[in-house]
Formats: sequence, C-alpha cells, structure tokens
Amino acid sequence: MDSVRSDREGSGQRVPLALKILIAGGFGAGKTTLVSALSEVRPLQTEEILTGAGVGTDDLSGVEQKSTTTVAMDFGRITINDDLQVYLFGTPGQDRFWFLWDELAFGALGAVVLADTRRLADCFPSIDYFEQRGIPFVVGVNCFDGARRFGLESVRDALDLDPGVPLVLCDARDRQSAKLVLISLVEHVARQRGEPVPVA
Repeated sequence: MDSVRSDREGSGQRVPLALKILIAGGFGAGKTTLVSALSEVRPLQTEEILTGAGVGTDDLSGVEQKSTTTVAMDFGRITINDDLQVYLFGTPGQDRFWFLWDELAFGALGAVVLADTRRLADCFPSIDYFEQRGIPFVVGVNCFDGARRFGLESVRDALDLDPGVPLVLCDARDRQSAKLVLISLVEHVARQRGEPVPVA
C-alpha cells in the first residue's frame, strides 16, 4: 500500500497519508486533556461551560470540579513524518451527544477508551460501541491525582475485557504517557491485521 498520495491538481506534491484515531470514554475521563497533550497544533475544542441547564442530566459525582464539557468533538494532529499524519478525534462523553459518534468513527483506524476508576461504568458504552462495530481499541486507565489505584487485572475483570484488548495505565496530561497509549493501539491494530510489530 502506498503511504502517500499525489495531489489531484498534478503539481507533484505528495499528500501525507492520514490515520484517524478516536479518543473516547465517559464524561470527565480526560479525553480533551489527552488530545491537548498529544496535538502538535492548538487543538480544536468544543468545550462549553456547564450550566444549571445540565442539572439532572450531567452526573458530576466523582468529577465535582469539572466546569466544562465537550459538546461536539476535540480535534488534534500529530505529524509522524512527511508521509504520515495522525488525526485525533475526541468524542463527546455524554449520552445526549451520541448521535455524533457514527460520523466521528467513520474510517477510524482504532480508538482509545479512557477509563476513570472513580466512574468506571462510564466507559462501558464506549467499549460496547467499538466491540459491536469491530473497531480495534485499547483501554487507557487515566490515573487521576488522589484517585484510588487498582491493578490492571482488577480493572480488566471489572470491565469484562477480552484478553486480547490492551489495557494500559496513563496520565492524560503527560505527552509521553499519552504517546505510549497510542503506540499500544497501533501495535494492537497491526497484530489484528497480521502485520509485524516492531520490538522496542
């Protein structure tokens, strides 16, 4: 497969191959933070302030300090080299924005599901979504300050994850930690496709 395409106007310029990765998870799991940590450009964010209109709709238990929410998507970009770019699409975490997911997921290489152990059940809908559509995914357990820590096997059991789904600890604020989650996803996709996975 060619890693680049020529532009349509015939100028001979090479257009980089674009890979699309979704960043999903429950409300307040750290999706916007992860996209912001990874993106080389100022990320597009559709954050709005939580208002009284969300009372009874937005469950803030466990994330009481949260003051904004994503109402459409987050978008970021990573340039791997001249021939390859990765586009990151952060999904909205609330049920009322699920109508956007099919459009965001179209053509995705795979997804990262961020899990918050304070609200672990919130990532079940994301896991179910990707499992039902056959979209490869990994689960990144976002280690929030002050949150109780659990072993990965305990989290895997609680989420009832297939043994083949990678599960990694991460800090969504830290670029290097977030990069390791993406690497885990790309390696997972390569293994599923029977492609060689480089040994680090």
